[in-house]
Amino acid sequence: MTPFASPSPSYGGIFDWDTAEARLAELNARAEDPNLWNDPRAAQKIMRERQALERQITAYKQMEQELDDAITLIELGEAENDEETIAEGEAALKLLRERAQRREVEALLSGEADANDAYLEIHAGAGGTESQDWAEMLARMYMRWAEHHGYKVTMVEASPGEEAGLKSATLEIKGENAYGWLKTESGVHRLVRISPFDANARRHTSFASVWVYPVIDDNIEIDIKESDVRIDTYRASGAGGQHVNTTDSAVRITHLPTGIVVACQQERSQIKNRAIAWAMLRARLYDLELKKREEKVNAEAAAKTEIGWGHQIRSYVLQPYQLVKDLRTGVESTNPQAVLDGDLDPFIEAALAHRVNPKPVQVQDID
Repeated sequence: MTPFASPSPSYGGIFDWDTAEARLAELNARAEDPNLWNDPRAAQKIMRERQALERQITAYKQMEQELDDAITLIELGEAENDEETIAEGEAALKLLRERAQRREVEALLSGEADANDAYLEIHAGAGGTESQDWAEMLARMYMRWAEHHGYKVTMVEASPGEEAGLKSATLEIKGENAYGWLKTESGVHRLVRISPFDANARRHTSFASVWVYPVIDDNIEIDIKESDVRIDTYRASGAGGQHVNTTDSAVRITHLPTGIVVACQQERSQIKNRAIAWAMLRARLYDLELKKREEKVNAEAAAKTEIGWGHQIRSYVLQPYQLVKDLRTGVESTNPQAVLDGDLDPFIEAALAHRVNPKPVQVQDID
């Protein structure tokens, strides 16, 4: 790994109400300084921190006001002996509690890169069409999750399977704390179902790996030697006809010392694809360095291990019963379709909490 300049602490981290308003006042004063934009990068960083802090303070005050309103509503209902008004106030408190719990989990997003956008790679495991179809299902699941949260999703690279599905895919997910929310999704995901590709309708087990790493800021410098990389160009795949690129515009970069491979084919221009691929490689190397600093490497590095038995973080069983179970936290859902439609928050929130306070989980193998 080559040297790079470390960024300052993330502005997307722990929210400290006792110092928040004083810090915002300080940032407002700096934003009014006419010399601020003499250093555009520093100015952009300050403005991003200011905007994030304003959103956090506004959300806190809004929740505080909603709490007062709900309590007042319940008190009025009790005074008037109005059960409907009391029920309305209690329903408001329940929704507020759910939002407060999510804010509590957000406070765990204090890592260096948690506030950043994210790249999410998916690779099909052994098993041909079965695993490739599963990889495509996972890509759809994460795209739906991102859309539910108002994030922008771009398919940076996709390698179709021979018959169906995807051999691999890379998504870029843009939005506040995208990496922080998704980082615990790295690992091997296991699917058990009656195969739609098996004429005998037998039950199959498929694996696919997910690897999440942060999109890094331009002010993080990573020195990559040209002699350490191999750059290949190839013809971008597509749906056929006019959608197939007739030039070698897709770019694949291999970092020889680490074995990291990134690829991009989203643009028609090879120059643009090359620039995106370089950005992805820089992000992967930065993420590799972050992982070296973390105490808990095993879960984060699961995608680098064999994609198969013994390395999975979550099982999705569609037949003979329906159950999604996280093997790290024990969190379960008996509605796999909702999970595959992007309902991942209970799993993500539990995994984030588990990283901070890991507890032994008794897990029986799901077969």
